[in-house]
Formats: sequence, C-alpha cells, structure tokens
Amino acid sequence: MLEKESVGLEAFLAGGGEMADLTRRFDWAGTSVGAPEIWPQSLRTAVRIILNTNHPMLIWWGPDLIQFYNDGFRQTLGPERHPGALGERGRDCWGEVWDIVGPQIEHVMAGRGATWHEDQLVPVTRHGRLEQVYWTYGFSPIDEDHGVGGVLVVCRDVTREHLAKVALQERETELARVQAIGRIGGLEVDLHTGHRSRKSPEYLKIHGLPPEAVNESHEDWLRRVHPDDRAVAEGQFIDAVRGGDREYAVRYRIIRPSDGETRWISARSVIERDADGKAIRLFGAHTDITDQVEAVRAIRQREEEFRALAEALPHHVWTAKPDGELNWCNTRVYDYVGAKPDELVGNDWNKVVHPDDASAAAAAWTHAVATGDPYEIEFRLRGADGSYHWFLARAVPARDEDGRITRWIGTNTDVHDQKLFAGKLAELNATLAERVEEKTRERDRIWNVSQDLLLVTDHDGICRSVNPAWTRTLGWSEAVLLGRTAEWIEHPDDIIKTRVEVRRLARGKATVRFENRLRHKDGSYRWLSWTAVPDQNLIYAVARDITAEKAATERLRAAEEALRQSQKMEAVGQLTGGIAHDFNNLLTGIVGSLDLMQTRLNQGRTDRAGRYIEAAMASANRAAALTHRLLAFARRQPLVPKPVDANHLVLSLEDLLRRTIGEAIDLEIAPSGRLWQTLCDPNQLESALLNLAINARDAMPGGGKLAIATANMTVGAADAGSSAVRPGDYVCITVTDTGTGMTAEVAARAFDPFFTTKPIGQGTGLGLSMIYGFARQSNGHIAFDTAPGRGTSIRLCLPRHDDVAEADQASPANKDRTAATGETVLVVEDEPVVRGVIIEMLHDQGYLTREAADGVAGLRILQLDKPVDLLLTDIGLPGMNGRQLADQARELRPDLKILFMTGYAENAANAEGFLLPGMDMITKPFDLGHLSQRVRDIISG
Repeated sequence: MLEKESVGLEAFLAGGGEMADLTRRFDWAGTSVGAPEIWPQSLRTAVRIILNTNHPMLIWWGPDLIQFYNDGFRQTLGPERHPGALGERGRDCWGEVWDIVGPQIEHVMAGRGATWHEDQLVPVTRHGRLEQVYWTYGFSPIDEDHGVGGVLVVCRDVTREHLAKVALQERETELARVQAIGRIGGLEVDLHTGHRSRKSPEYLKIHGLPPEAVNESHEDWLRRVHPDDRAVAEGQFIDAVRGGDREYAVRYRIIRPSDGETRWISARSVIERDADGKAIRLFGAHTDITDQVEAVRAIRQREEEFRALAEALPHHVWTAKPDGELNWCNTRVYDYVGAKPDELVGNDWNKVVHPDDASAAAAAWTHAVATGDPYEIEFRLRGADGSYHWFLARAVPARDEDGRITRWIGTNTDVHDQKLFAGKLAELNATLAERVEEKTRERDRIWNVSQDLLLVTDHDGICRSVNPAWTRTLGWSEAVLLGRTAEWIEHPDDIIKTRVEVRRLARGKATVRFENRLRHKDGSYRWLSWTAVPDQNLIYAVARDITAEKAATERLRAAEEALRQSQKMEAVGQLTGGIAHDFNNLLTGIVGSLDLMQTRLNQGRTDRAGRYIEAAMASANRAAALTHRLLAFARRQPLVPKPVDANHLVLSLEDLLRRTIGEAIDLEIAPSGRLWQTLCDPNQLESALLNLAINARDAMPGGGKLAIATANMTVGAADAGSSAVRPGDYVCITVTDTGTGMTAEVAARAFDPFFTTKPIGQGTGLGLSMIYGFARQSNGHIAFDTAPGRGTSIRLCLPRHDDVAEADQASPANKDRTAATGETVLVVEDEPVVRGVIIEMLHDQGYLTREAADGVAGLRILQLDKPVDLLLTDIGLPGMNGRQLADQARELRPDLKILFMTGYAENAANAEGFLLPGMDMITKPFDLGHLSQRVRDIISG
C-alpha cells in the first residue's frame, strides 16, 4: 500500500467512503493500470462515479481486467475476497464463475456494445461456502482513445426477489393443481359490461365450453342455466350485486353445450366494489358438485349405517411451513374441533390430540420435518362435543426444483368406523377364500346351465371360451370350437357382415340384436341373435337361438300374404258381380228392344220401330258410358291429354253446372290469379267436375252452397313422405259443399268401385272411382275432407305443365260436309262384324275402301302401288298391333294419315310421343256419325 497520496490523485478521488480511501492508498503502479497520474480521463471519470454512489458498481480495466469497486459492491463480497479483490485481475478473483461472466466481458471489450442480464445465477463464495446468488447486472464499455479500455458493471443482488417469485409461481401451480383435483373453475366478471372476461381451463371444462369462449356475456351464461334454476341463479346474483354484498354463494344446474349433459354447479363469488360501494368486478369459483348431489340423493335411500360412513368421507386439509409450524387449516378442521379460524396455527394443534396419542404424534411429526420423509400416523382427535374419533393423518413435503422443502401438505381422514369394524374385517378376511370359491361355483353353474350360447373371443374373433349350450344347440364340441374363428360354420351370405360387426366390437362399440346363421353339425343352419360388449382385449357375447321364431315369422308372413290374396279375390268378386248386374240390366234393354222390333217387323208393323231403336241405342250408350267408367277406375281409359287452363275450363262449365244442381243451391266459383297450366284430358276433367257437382247436389237435398276454387300447390319431399303423392307442382281444383258429409266408415270406402249410398237405380258407384282413376292416370291425386253434418271438400290435383293451353276452336269442318270425294281408306280390324259395319258406312259416305283382318295383311296392301289416303286401324290387333303397323306404314308412306280405334289401351295416348303429327284416335264404342266426322276431319287435315 502507498502511504503517500499525490495531489493529482486527491483531485479526482476526493470524497467517497471506505473504498475511496482504500483506492487512494492502493499501489496502482504495481499493476498494469499504472500510477493514477497516467490514468486516462475516461478511467478517472468512471472511478470517481462509482466511488461516489451507493449502488453496487465495479470496474474491470485494461487487458488484465484490473478491478475497482465501491462500498455498495463491497457489501456483496465475503471476507474471503475483500479487500484483496481491489486491484486484482478479474479472472483470478472470479475463477468459479468466469465461464459465465468471461464471455460477456469479452463481448463488451471487443466493442460489440453493452449487455444486460436479469435474474442471472452467478454463484458467489461467501463465508466459506458457495452461495447460489441471483444477480441483475449490466456491462457497459468505458472508452479509451479509439477503443474500449474497460467495463463498467452496475449490479444488484436479487436473490431474495427471485426466490419470492419462484415461491409465488409454485403457489400458483399448486393452486391450479388443487383446482383441477377439486374440479374448481375460476372466473372474473366485469360487472360494467357483464362479460366473463377471464375463465380458467377448469371453468371451461366444467361448463363444457371450447377454449375460445373467452368473452362470454351474462346472457350466454344464463342460457346454459337449467330453465328450472334460472330465476334462483339470476335472482341471487342480482340481489348480491345490488344489495352491497361482497360475497355470495349459489347452487344451480347447467346444461353443457358440449354434450347436452345436466350438471350441478356450486358457485362462490367475491364482489369487488369501489369507494362508493358500487360493484365493479366479481371473482368466482365454480365447482362441479354433480357427484356430491347424486351421492347425497343415493345416501338418503340407503340404510343408516351407510349414511354415517358417508358423512365421514370429507377430509381435513392443512399445510405447514418447512420447519413444521402449522399455518393453514380448511374449515372442516375447525368445524370438527369447534375452534375459531387460526386457533390451531403454530404448534397448538397438539391440544386437540388425545393425551395418550400426543407424544407419538409429535415424535413422528418431528422426525418427518427433520428427514423430509412422508408423515403418516393414526391418532384420536377431540370433536366439538368432547368425544374422540380416530383419524389417519398423512402429509408429504412439497419441494422446489432444488429439492428444498417449501411446505408440507397434509390430510386427516376419519377412520373411526374402520377401527370399530376391524374385528369384523378380520373375520371376513378369514372367510374370504371360502366366499370366493362359492362365487366361482355360482358362476360355473350359470355358465353350464344357460340355454343361451355364451362366448368369449379376442378382437380377431378367435374363440377363447364357450359354454355347453354351444354343443346342445349346434352339435359341435368345445374342443372343435376353441382356438379358431366361427367363419368355418357361418352361412356364406353372413360372413362379411359378421366380420364387420367383430371389427366394430374391437373398436369399442357394443352389439345389440345382431343376427346371423351358424351351421349345425347335421348341416342345417340355426339363426342366432347376438348381444356383445368389448372389454380390454376380449369380447363377451351372448347368443339366443331364434330359428323357431324366424320360422314362425315366415309362416305369419305367408298367412298375411294369403289373407291379402283372399281380400283381392273378394274385391274382384264384388267388382265382377257389380259389372254383371249393371250389364245384365243394359243388355236386357238392348235385347228386349231388338226382340220386340224383330217381332213387329215379322208382323209387318213398323210404326214403333223407331221407339225400339231409340231404346236399344239408349241402353247401348249407357253400356258405353259404363265401360268408360270402368276403364277410368282401372286407369286404362285412352286419354287425349292437352295443356289446359283450369280457370277457363271451370268458368266455361258454369252454365251447365247451374242447370245441373238446380236453383236451391248457390254456386260460387273462385278462380286463382296466375294459375299454372296442367296437362290432362279436358273432356275427362269436365266429366269429373260434373260428377262431383252431382254428388254435392245429392248431398244437399234441402239446398246449400257449392264452391269451386282453383289454386297452385307445391308438394315437397318432406310433405310427400311415404304417401303416393309425388313431390312437385300441382294445379288443384277444390269442390266444397255444405251437405250431409260422410261418416268415417263411408269415407274409407268412397273410392271403392260400385260402392254408393244412393238408393238402388240412382247410381252405379263408379263416379268417385272414375275420378280417382282419371287423377292417378294423369299423374295427379285426389283427397277429401269430410265429417257428418259438416259437408265435404274434395280436392283434385293435377301436375303443372308449362306449355300454353290450347284455345277452344270451333271445328273448321262443316258438319254437313261428310261426303267423300273419292278418297281411299284402308280399314284394319280383326272383328268381322265391326269391320263390316265400318266398311258399309264408308261406302255410304262415298269412300273407296280396302280391308284387312290383321296387321300383316294390311301391310301387304300398303306395299302395293295403289292409293291409300287414310289408314283406319284398331290398336289391339293380334300379332302385329296397330301401333307397330303404323310405324311400318310410315316407313313405306311417310305422309300417310292414320286414325287409331281403341276400346282398351293402357296409357296408350298418355305415352310420350304416341300420337305423331297426322295421327288421331277414336274411342270404342262410337256411333257411325262420329266416326264419319273424325275420318272427314283427319283426311281434310
């Protein structure tokens, strides 16, 4: 040390404390720094700064990093370093930490800028031992000429703050762990906005919310609350907020959106208020107590001895400091001992321990605290009523990352009942083997006597165990079945679906009522119904033999089919009987009239011949109408569909309808605006509406009102359902009367052929049947609504058609212009009488004719080079039918005009493209005048 200080040294080292004095007296000339008189100004300034501040600071100077430090830094050094560290080389002084600070110093000395380090572990040897010290420090360069001469260190020992922060993190981690174990979710609510701004992961899990549900509103929460609990939950919340409460608790149910499950929630909340008492924020803890609620409900249904045991299930929870001093107990401890909070902290807990157990408990606790071993002991604790109960006390130490104990966490479990039952438990243990053997015998008896097939397989379907029922049911022995799958005895049609079901079971899906067939040893197959569940690596299955049930079901199906066939035959019998009755009446009129006419002609009397002819024609026309109705009912009548404007058609019938229903009935027609077009036979539609009007008139003998309305209607797929109505757009005509209506029994048979409620002779019973057949053949449908005394509403719906409806046109042909002008007509008809009548009529009209009995003969005539202006052919010819004849005739003569005759044609004219240009159709039976007019019209074209 230098005793003499220079004036220059005193100038820039003036002031300061102990370290300033040591610095002035130090022999700096003996170091690489040199005497103070030659120090550069930057070093002098830096030394003066650190010596005149109380903050710990240090300077390393020059290539040797010679040390300067102040009084603040001196306090962080132990006696091992101070004062020897002054003027010492940095590497020599801090060798144990040089691997940490050395690279940082080199960084600054190399001119790459300052560094800053927070909570940096830099161990320091102090008081003879290495201490784990955490520092926050910065290295700054001290310039010299054109480079860096040294490093200025500003530092602070932050070990205490670091350990406090770590302890806080551990406490938060512990709290989160306790919340997860206890299923407690935390949340924070901004009472200004009502938004639940913060929610813990456990809260989201309890409420079944996704992780992104971070800003939930009060209304969102309320919608989750069970409807029966909303008033209570919201009411208590509002009362607590408005009433000045700082804490409140409530229990209610929620319906979790994630799985739809109903859960019980226990919510405890603290309300934060401002200086004026206004609620600003709420902190809550939500616990899923569904299990507790359900447990309480179950406890009430059990015997009293189990209730007492269940009441002891809640535990005492407590914590202690590392030195063993008790510092916290939960409320269950205080409730049990009857003490006030904090009365048991410290070492006062011994006063509630039974005197005979206190010394052993204290010794075990002292040993655990000293060694860090887990603490476990049984002792008696005094309750609030003065009685003692046995408890099992357990405690384990919580440690930090360095293994140091930071606290003890303990529980007391009430084992009083277990102690009392210890004798009985010993007795039960003594007989355990005997009881297990008895249970095994019971299981074996069930396994052996079960009539169902019991099976245990692995996930590949390989049999591991089968019961004797397999042999009784299928004939195969246990040895044959084990160790292989059942594929070798499965029905070939069932193998794939059985393998699929086994794979479902292997994925954890249970099987209920799966059916397949297995082969008996005699070669026959047995139907089995399976129930199976997977468990770890095995599948447990039960199969019931349902072969007899399957056979019974098949017999029942056959019986039902026979019943349906019988019902069909009964309906056919009713239909043929009705037809025979009506036709016998009509034939009687025809035959009787002709017989009388023949008799009078033989007598030479012709005065009444016209009367008999008119009677015969009337009966014949009624017979023709009956056949048309029959065809309509059977949906076989030949239709001539055209685009129809239903509004125009209904309005055109108004005069006819008014004359038909009479003056006692009001007629109201309500056409719909912008009504769609439909495609149907307009004549058949007119006939259907006229029939409905007549039925309505008969249902209102005393007068009433008949309403006819039109409307558009769209039937969707969902509306159509399983009914016969096809989805699509329809034009609907509704006919409503205020008549007597129908009973349910009459309505059920309304569309049956020959069913009528009118007196005999006043109706055939084919009216509604004909309308039904016309609707279905036109791809529409009919429905009605009726009740006795309420009238009837019948709705006829026909499919929408987008083409323009044909305007009514008067026939351009003059009805008197029926004479021919020498045209040739080829008549092809297999019925000789009909063919002869048609040929004679055409001759009378002046046509040249050629005739053929079938399509082949007609085609030969067309192949001749002779004129034919019209082909008049029946559709139902033997062999080559009329349509085939027409197609081949058009190949020979492309412009040939064709008129089809038909008395039965299944959807003939309704088929797409049946009638081509230059073709037309006439329906049998027809009078000769009608046929003559149609022939003249088509030839005139």
